[in-house]
Amino acid sequence: MLLAIDVGNTHTVFGFWNGRLWQPVFRFSTPNLGTEDEIFARLRALETNDFKLNQVSRIAIASVNPMVDSDLQRLATECLNVPHVHLKSKKVDVIPNLYEPAEAVGADRIANSLGALALFTGPIIIVDFGTATTFDCIDSEGRYLGGAILPGPETLMEALTSKTAKLPRVPIETPERAIGRSTKESLQSGLVLGYSGSIRTILFEILKELPAAQVICTGGLAPSIQAMVPEIGEYHANLTLDGMMIWVEKLAN
Repeated sequence: MLLAIDVGNTHTVFGFWNGRLWQPVFRFSTPNLGTEDEIFARLRALETNDFKLNQVSRIAIASVNPMVDSDLQRLATECLNVPHVHLKSKKVDVIPNLYEPAEAVGADRIANSLGALALFTGPIIIVDFGTATTFDCIDSEGRYLGGAILPGPETLMEALTSKTAKLPRVPIETPERAIGRSTKESLQSGLVLGYSGSIRTILFEILKELPAAQVICTGGLAPSIQAMVPEIGEYHANLTLDGMMIWVEKLAN
């Protein structure tokens, strides 16, 4: 069984591939992951009759947060005693990469691109809603072109509430109306409607350069925003994990 660990700045996803699908998939807070022993204990507590940690035969790690990398590597070598591979963009030869410099693109963005190419032919635009929202673009020849990055909706919420005395955090949910009749509704109107407008504007400009591209999305916050952005087609919850598995298979061949 492959354990794929996708490390973001806010959340870390642990996906277990059972040969047919990712099951189970766990989502933990990255700042609160803890040591390798604590991660192991947390996963152990989630074991069921259908899922045992001793079934893991290898681990793949894609990380944008170096602070937790050594703990995850020790999870593989000391707690689970299985081989692991750290997927890094500077070693990428699994997809033609036109980014400059090529090693600067995040491993999660390469994984998203590999996952998307397994589902569609280019051109493709992948929108990944996380701590940052990333746009990754693939041309008709299957080459990674680059894209765009902007703060995610929760990051914007954090910036707003940390800089004001009275504005509270509110759920990232589509408001019933644009004219908010409470502070909660007003914040949701500004954040969700304003954010979806930003997404649509960026897609509008990208589609000028990459016309007829298929637009798909992933990321934990995608369902909250997707309905407000009609340009986005399919949602693929495990796109990054899919791409990580493909990456591992390409490295093995």
